[in-house]
Amino acid sequence: MKLVKSLLLGSVAGLAAVAGAQAADLPVAKAAPVEYVRVCSTYGAGFFYIPGTETCLRVGGRVRADYLYGEPIDRAQDAIGFRARGRLNIDTRTATAYGLLRAYIRYEITRSSGTPFNGGAGTVGTSPDIAQAFVQFGGLTAGRVTSFFSNGDLPTDHMGTLRFDDAPEVNLLAYTFSFGNGFSASISLEDGIERRSGIVNLATGLPETYGGQRVPDVVGNFKYTGTWGTAQLSGAVHQIRTNTVAGPNADFDTEYGFAISGTVGVNLPMLGAGDALWFAATYADGAPAYLNGGLAGSVISPFAAFENGGVILADGTVDPVTGNFEKTRAWAIAGGLRHYWTPQVRSNIFGSYLDSDSRLAFNTAGDFREYRLGANVFWQPVSGLDLGVEVIYANVDLRGTTALGFPLRESTGWEGRLRVQRDF
Repeated sequence: MKLVKSLLLGSVAGLAAVAGAQAADLPVAKAAPVEYVRVCSTYGAGFFYIPGTETCLRVGGRVRADYLYGEPIDRAQDAIGFRARGRLNIDTRTATAYGLLRAYIRYEITRSSGTPFNGGAGTVGTSPDIAQAFVQFGGLTAGRVTSFFSNGDLPTDHMGTLRFDDAPEVNLLAYTFSFGNGFSASISLEDGIERRSGIVNLATGLPETYGGQRVPDVVGNFKYTGTWGTAQLSGAVHQIRTNTVAGPNADFDTEYGFAISGTVGVNLPMLGAGDALWFAATYADGAPAYLNGGLAGSVISPFAAFENGGVILADGTVDPVTGNFEKTRAWAIAGGLRHYWTPQVRSNIFGSYLDSDSRLAFNTAGDFREYRLGANVFWQPVSGLDLGVEVIYANVDLRGTTALGFPLRESTGWEGRLRVQRDF
């Protein structure tokens, strides 16, 4: 038995040795290296490297819910409106030998209802929108982005509409020269179609058809941004062309309007962390869209309660009998103050004043004055979540008479808003 046992053990050991030798001769498959996502701290929080590249990516967004009360003028109009908006941001940045290469997309979908938001009673609207889509390479900016006429660094914090160029997005091609120490200058060719405000026929009170765009709006600015705040001087040239003008003596050719603006934002840490003051002054001759944020929309332009009709800030008016064209001249100032009562609670007071020598109300051209005053309070219980309420009052003083000879009266209106917003 001992002999048999020894033979068996020897055989097993031999087989194990042979098997081990053969296994050592087989190729061994190596595991693929794991590629971890790396944090990119160069451009701030939230960026990470796209695996396998040196491009940094940040994905963010916003969800906003607005509930708006707008004073109605008759029973048919809705007094309340509901709005929900979703936003998705994608920001990519790559350092190159020629400077920063950046591509940015901001996509928004909005669903709103009611007169206060849509103008028409009982209406529901959904609007998918590419709010921004641009490429930056060194000093070059191409695509859809905030107009270079506007100062996007102003510390504004209002929800409703004021009369200044409140950072509208337009399609453009621009170049920015950086001089260091916070100073820069930009020249921009911008889509003038997005800055058209209308050409009104004085005989009918109806808008004329624009002619085709021949040249873009030419916009330039000189800007400073530093620790104390920001300041900017801006100018724009806007082409005005009509396609059809009725009347035996009509003779309307291409005209050019312009707008100039100065803006200042000042940080006020002596009052409290995050406190700031801002101011904007704008003059326009034939380019009043630069007083109203272009065609970005305006909830209270007009209020439903403006019983004298809607105020139209047209590029100009044309008399079909004489053929005379007159550009609209208008100026506006706006400003606001932000104060943090606690790190979680802040409030804003703000307002604007507009003076125009041309408007249309009940088919009557003339001048008008308008002012808007408002205030809001925001509570931020956790980072990225804003709960806010706001009230805006507006007054329009229309000068002149209606087509029937009745004097135009002063109009007033107000709106109240509740907002719940989450940024991420």
